[in-house]
Amino acid sequence: MCRHLGYLGRARTLESLIFDGSHSLERQSYAPRMTQGNLLNADGFGVGWYHRGEAVRFRRAQPIWTDRSFREVARAVEAACAVAALRSATTRFPVDESCAQPFRAGTRLFSHNGKVEDFDAAEGKLRELAGDLAEVPDARAPVDSALVFALAARHWREGAPLGDGLAETVRTVTALAPGRYNLLAADGAALAATTWGDSLFTRAAPDGLWISSEPLDDDPAWRRVPDHSLVTADPASGVRVTPL
Repeated sequence: MCRHLGYLGRARTLESLIFDGSHSLERQSYAPRMTQGNLLNADGFGVGWYHRGEAVRFRRAQPIWTDRSFREVARAVEAACAVAALRSATTRFPVDESCAQPFRAGTRLFSHNGKVEDFDAAEGKLRELAGDLAEVPDARAPVDSALVFALAARHWREGAPLGDGLAETVRTVTALAPGRYNLLAADGAALAATTWGDSLFTRAAPDGLWISSEPLDDDPAWRRVPDHSLVTADPASGVRVTPL
């Protein structure tokens, strides 16, 4: 179910973040090692990063390996904080650019690796809890992840820190519907992620912090995050993992 990657550290090109490594994020689009129930992540991709304090994005509804123009652009763009995602569309939801992640709420970027089981039964309550979607246009995308994102955005608007917003979202949505809820978010200064039903790894180095669905290479510094966990990462405190 999809793949995603968060990075925070020394500025580096988007090409190095997405295409470098023996098991790069780009390679995971056609040869993932740890996904459940799918062989390809070819239903779109996106990357978000920060430019002069603003969260900006590039999203497409095609497989990342087919977009040669993006790779040229990625060579020329540097980022000190980024979220990138590959999509494997859940049955019944369209392959559309609006469904490609990361989603955006102000300066926060969000990705959901997973699915809401029995979405029809939970949709009404999720919409009720999400509240007014006028401030978060991405929450209107025709995909289950959009309402999970809307819940996180609501918690952030109400003052929750980045990681607490994700943790509260997981607690809320799992009480309504089973599913896989690996969430990832960034705000330009920190990263946060949850594990709930799918793989997640972290890597801490002097020049950067990574959170990724799968290790990007064979570096032994990659650490598996236990299921049902919250990960927070920033330069001052490094990577911290707490149970959900």
